[in-house]
Amino acid sequence: MKKRRAIGIIIFACAVILIIRYTQKPVALPLVTLQGTTMGPIPYSVKYLHPDAKSYQAEVDSVLILFNNVLSTYIEESQISRFNNENEVEFDNELFYEVLLKSDEVYTLTDGAFDPTVGPLVNAWGFGPGSEENILDSAFVDSLLLLVGFDRIRFDQQRASKPQDEMYLDFSAIAKGYGVDVVADFLESKGIKNYMVEIGGEVRCKGESSKQKPWLIGIDDPTVDQTSRRLKATVYLENRALATSGNYRNFYIKDGRKISHTISPFTGYPVEHSLLSASVFAPDCMTADALATGFMVLGFEKARAIAMDMPEIDAFLIYADEQGQIQTFATEGIKNFMNVE
Repeated sequence: MKKRRAIGIIIFACAVILIIRYTQKPVALPLVTLQGTTMGPIPYSVKYLHPDAKSYQAEVDSVLILFNNVLSTYIEESQISRFNNENEVEFDNELFYEVLLKSDEVYTLTDGAFDPTVGPLVNAWGFGPGSEENILDSAFVDSLLLLVGFDRIRFDQQRASKPQDEMYLDFSAIAKGYGVDVVADFLESKGIKNYMVEIGGEVRCKGESSKQKPWLIGIDDPTVDQTSRRLKATVYLENRALATSGNYRNFYIKDGRKISHTISPFTGYPVEHSLLSASVFAPDCMTADALATGFMVLGFEKARAIAMDMPEIDAFLIYADEQGQIQTFATEGIKNFMNVE
């Protein structure tokens, strides 16, 4: 009888311990926040949980400086600037090769809508380093289109080359996303399992925030100007990346025309269609960033078709219908994680 009672007490005690363990939330780790600018004036924000609240500010800055010295067209001696000024460049590290590899993948997926060789047209329309706002005539646009075509770039793991001196690579439509991945990979190399990395609006998250929930990320409403900025949607992002492209921030008005920064590699002109904003969710931010740009070139219908055909990505598209009313579309994989205003 005593033996049974003792066993019962032990079982009861174990049950109490298990209940306490699974009902009590673990103590949140300290939140570390790093901030700065990169790629010129672009702000970045890094948040992560660390048991010792260790700051990796200096290391993150060093990673981003190295990144810029390879891929920034605003730095005269960067690897990409050397490539643009010459016919060939040998890689100092894997960064240039990796971005070329991803660019080739997304160029193919979007049938050429994402094309990093559109740089001469981007510059001519006034969106490159040192360029001025312009309205271009058709003859000049046609001449620059002869320099566009990413499939003409040749590269392997050691070097890249181009067939014409005037061809120009511009990774601005993929660089922020790639920079996010490079910083995220650095954090993971330090054993950090809960983080949020954001550069200029492109973001990648893993694990939980200090609120012990997935990271909550906002998506801008493209129908309001920057001074009246508001969110169109919020989304819980866990172990995924998010990049948004749109023509509601980077544009200018010239001779009564709105000139947007998204230049079509097919026509040579700024895009004009009903798609106002494309947000892409992917395992890595470089893919999300490039696809978001490609979607903005393609427009709503083609972007939706590609998004629905790729199980590893999701998309949230904001567009104007035939009556001019603002509508949204979200793929099934992301709907349950979003709150749309």
